Amino acid sequence: MWLCGFYVVYCGRPEDWVPGIGFLPLAKITSAGAVLAFLFTANKARRKLSELPIESYLLLALIIGLFLSSAISPIWRGGAISRTMDFGKVWVIWVLTFLLVTDIDRFRRIIFIQTASVPLICLLSLVKGRHTLRLEGVLGGIYSNSNDLAFAIALSFPLCLMFFLRTPSKLRKLLWAGGMLTMGSALIQTASRGGLITFICTAVLCLWYFGVRGRRFYLIAATAVAGLALLIVDGGPMIDRMSTLWGGNKGRHPIEEARAQASLEQRQFLIDRAFEGIKEYPVLGIGTRNFEEYSGVWQEVHMTYLQLTVEGGIPALILFFAFFAYGFKNVRKIMRHKDQTAELKLFTGALQSLLFAFALGALFAPEAYQFFPYFAVAYTSTLLACVRDQDKTKSASLKPLANQLNRSVPAYANAGVPVNT
Repeated sequence: MWLCGFYVVYCGRPEDWVPGIGFLPLAKITSAGAVLAFLFTANKARRKLSELPIESYLLLALIIGLFLSSAISPIWRGGAISRTMDFGKVWVIWVLTFLLVTDIDRFRRIIFIQTASVPLICLLSLVKGRHTLRLEGVLGGIYSNSNDLAFAIALSFPLCLMFFLRTPSKLRKLLWAGGMLTMGSALIQTASRGGLITFICTAVLCLWYFGVRGRRFYLIAATAVAGLALLIVDGGPMIDRMSTLWGGNKGRHPIEEARAQASLEQRQFLIDRAFEGIKEYPVLGIGTRNFEEYSGVWQEVHMTYLQLTVEGGIPALILFFAFFAYGFKNVRKIMRHKDQTAELKLFTGALQSLLFAFALGALFAPEAYQFFPYFAVAYTSTLLACVRDQDKTKSASLKPLANQLNRSVPAYANAGVPVNT
């Protein structure tokens, strides 16, 4: 219950739209409740701390490295340590997710919370921010920045499509379809180029896995029609921002296009500045989220890999790659499982699409400290553990029957009765 509560608070941001609870530290309350509940019932838990996979220790090592980097930061030590502590919560939730989500029903419930929260957030953003440029600052937390909102939409789309395909209910299919359209509309409104590129990559991967390999060719046509409709109706600013990538300068929204061009030039400056920081502090970096001050223009470098390297050092980047490599490895192991159900195929397809989309989208957005990508790896580890638990249970149930057969075969053999082996 407490773990579900944290996912609701982190993904759904109820303090931003439910009156009267904005003053409560809901994330701290729910995360502390989850930790205490686990500690008091750890002896009854099906999984133990000793069963934690390697990727959990890689994430812990990454966080410890960021603490060391922040402690000797040449920029701002106090702020870097505080920000690392905020990011460190992801390990607690990661571990609790693995230890407490011990069956497919719980796994489905946790994923549903994240997946259903994003369309709701998009609807609220469109309603509250209908007069706000790029939906900037409409909601707080991870959705306050338009680029972060677009990135969350792109990473949640495979899960929405998975639930759409999974449910047999026409009403639920309609709701999920409406949610995905709402997400697409919000993505267009953010006019985030990196978010759109990530979303396109996600959609292509999903259509390949669910549409082509799954022989659901109607998904390709429906996605193309919906995407064109959204771009025609309200895609002018997004198209003009994208045109700056190939030198376009005759858009219908010259002011927004000029802003986009300035943003592109600034991003190139920040990339160059990040490489300078890596050369100057290659081992431990400059401290968590200290690049904004180091840059001189108070902006983040819009590339996750550079962001983490300049702030945590080259070892942090290596740990980051190793951590997500295990996520891909877990998906491959599940896909090779001989007894895959239809639901398990949908889960693995969605998670594989999500991980590939993040790996590519990280080239265009500073998302090193957003929890969603780390949740995705937690989902792969948890799902693999659930599949293995099911195999152990099945093997244990078949073992008595096998023993009984082994005892009966010699009896027939000694009696001279022919045995059909």
